[in-house]
This record gives sequence, C-alpha cells and structure tokens, in this order.
Amino acid sequence: MLYLEFLFLLLVLYAGSRFGGIGLGVVSGLGLLVEVFIFRMPPTSPPITVMLIILAVVTCASILEAAGGLKYMLQIAERILRSNPKRVTIVGPLVTYVMTFMLGTGHAVYSIMPIIGDVALKNGIRPERPMAASSVASQLAITASPISAAVVYYLAQLSTITDSVNLLSILMVTIPATLGGTLLLSLYSLRRGKELEDDPEYQRRLQDPVWRDQILHTTKTSLNEQLPRSAMHAVILFVIALVTIVIVAMVPEIRTIGDAAPISMSLIIQMMMLGFGGLILLVTRTNVQKVPEGVVFKSGMVAAIAIFGIAWMSDTYFQYAMPSFKSGITEMVQGYPWTFALALFTVSVVVNSQAATARMMLPVGLAMGLNPALLIGLMPATYGYFFIPNYPSDIATVNFDVTGTTKIGKWYFNHSFMMPGLIGVISACCIGYVLAQIMI
Repeated sequence: MLYLEFLFLLLVLYAGSRFGGIGLGVVSGLGLLVEVFIFRMPPTSPPITVMLIILAVVTCASILEAAGGLKYMLQIAERILRSNPKRVTIVGPLVTYVMTFMLGTGHAVYSIMPIIGDVALKNGIRPERPMAASSVASQLAITASPISAAVVYYLAQLSTITDSVNLLSILMVTIPATLGGTLLLSLYSLRRGKELEDDPEYQRRLQDPVWRDQILHTTKTSLNEQLPRSAMHAVILFVIALVTIVIVAMVPEIRTIGDAAPISMSLIIQMMMLGFGGLILLVTRTNVQKVPEGVVFKSGMVAAIAIFGIAWMSDTYFQYAMPSFKSGITEMVQGYPWTFALALFTVSVVVNSQAATARMMLPVGLAMGLNPALLIGLMPATYGYFFIPNYPSDIATVNFDVTGTTKIGKWYFNHSFMMPGLIGVISACCIGYVLAQIMI
C-alpha cells in the first residue's frame, strides 16, 4: 500500500508540474486532502518557517528592485561583461552566479540574459555557450546564498543537531562547491556546438529579413538609462544586510539575549530582511505601490505557494511511511552515499524548487540517521530541474537567443542546458562531499 501511495504522490506532483508555480502548490493541496481523508495519514505541520523566510527575503529584494537597485546591479554587470567580451562564456555565468548569491533567487537574471547574448553575438561567439551556462549557474548558486530558503532550512534543521553546523560552515562548503561547478561547466561551454558560420539554424534566420534585422542591428543594453543615486544607496544597504546576517551567524553572542539560547538564524534572517527592507524604503523614498509589480515579488510569491502545498503533502507521506522504509533505505544510502544525491536530484526534477526539495528530503535524510556533513556536501543535488527544460529561466533563455542556438532539441532531453547542468551539479556534489568531510 505504501508503494501505491508513493505512486499517487508522484502522480500528483507530475499533474501539478503541468501547470507549474501556483498550480503545483494547489494541486498538491488536493493530494494532501486525499492522503489525510482517504489514505488516513496524520497530517504534519505546514512549512511555515520556510514560507516566512521566502516572504521576508522576497519583500526586501522586491523593495530593492522597486528602488532601482536591480537595474543598478544590472548596469554594473553589463559593464563587466562588455569590458571582457571575448571571455563572456566564463564571465557571464559568474555574473549570474553572483546575482543569485546576493538575492537568494535565480529569477533576477532575466534582465541580464539578453545582454549576455548580445555581447556574445557582437563578438562572433555562439550565444548558446554563455547563455545556457549562465542560466544553469544562476540556479546552481542558490545553495551558496546565505538568504536562500534552501540554505536557511538546512541551517535551521542541522544546527539543532550538532554545534559544528552554522551558517558559515555551510557556506564554506557550498560556495566553493557550486563555484567550482560553475567554472567547470563554463570551461566545457567554451567550445560546445558549431561556430555561427556553420550553424544551419543561424544561417536560416539570416535569410529571413525580420530575423536578420533583429540579429544584425539590435543592441540589448541597460547603460542608456540614467538611474537616481537612491538606486546605488539601495544596493549598498542590501549588501550591508547580507554582511550583517553573516556576522550575526558567526558571533552567537550577538543573538543571545540574557540567559536564553541564541535566537535561531531563521528568525534572524526574517528580521534582518524585513528591517533592511524598511530601511531601504525610508532612505530611497521608493513608491511602495511599485513593489508588487516587479519580477522578484511575483516569482517569490509563486514559489511560496508552491512550497506550501508540495512540502506539506510530501512531508505528510514521508513521516507516515518512514518507519517502514527506514532500515532498507538507510543501509543502501550509507553504503552508497551518492544514492541520496540521486534522490535529491530526482525529486527536484519533479518539484522544480530547491527549497521544496530540501523541505521534502532533508527530514528523510535525518530520519535515516545520515551524517550532517554528507547532507550538506550533497546540497547542490537539490538542483535537478534543468533536466526537463520547462523551468522559467531556461525557457526565457531560449526565447532571448535571437540566433536560435540555445534550444530545446527534437528529442526534448537533448537541450542546451543538459550537459552544463550535469557537469555543474555532479562536480559541485563531488567537491562539496570532500569539503564537508574536512570542515564539518
């Protein structure tokens, strides 16, 4: 019966993934009703902490966007790209990696992707090379961001188990691991695919007058927009917020009040993001009506609803089924640690969210008694949704490439993101596993 119920869980996730975003959350809510009232599973608690972290981070980042801070960051990124045009395949992924690292979400890269493609095209470089790599890098960096929901959830769960796990120890593993993965996938991308003069799709588009004009005479840039000084001030305050969070995490005495235990970092991040969001609003005098209109706010709210349903339904099943599965699964994972990475990867392919994957699978790993160092080292495997090319950033990247070199292949799985994604995730997991054994 447990296997049939697990099959039902997968079917619900698959059905929800056809709608994506909010649809995935509410369809999972329907699955939760079936689990509780038909399969008679005791419901677990909804993922309130993860949702509140997402809301706090998204609120602050959305105020930053409304204040012009994202455009200011975009202009800095574009200047870096245009000053190193021949190295765009290396620099582009590093730029999107840093943007995600700072914002805790990969949805802020939509504005930079057309610029990466433009720089590549103007220098005779196949745009697929930097664009696909940059899309993958923007998602790989999520487990390296101190304010991403996935990292904070790992911190909240693991720091109560062992004193050796704190925000700094997690980042000392995930940052080098994912950065190493980003560099390796970028190096792979340097020579992938045919040169533009030999690419049949590019040559076909050059014969079309509309495409030809767009390819040869259109320049994507953000440098012609004059931004107010308040945009720079917003970015400075946001960076100060990130630095403050890391400092507070490193010095538990700062978050210790009286004789009580130190305030949890999940609460610290929520308070810091809300507080600095208010500070940015006051300093920059941003029109608060613009905040819900930005891409960060919309994508963040969608993510919160998706996690609400996915994590609650999945957690209910795993808490119910784990006593029966524990012995066999534990023996296999302890003998072959990579199998847990494969489980993380597979779940991520289905749910399209690293935070939701962490919320679903970390309790499973803890219930099996897996070493926290192993769980942290394999964190990059929570990014598997490049495997099926239906994630918004990948679809947008395909549409932004006017040359047609970044594409979803005829056989669906032979798409532009497959090899960079596999190289990035596998290498990041290998590096992370080794570093975690040393540092944790």
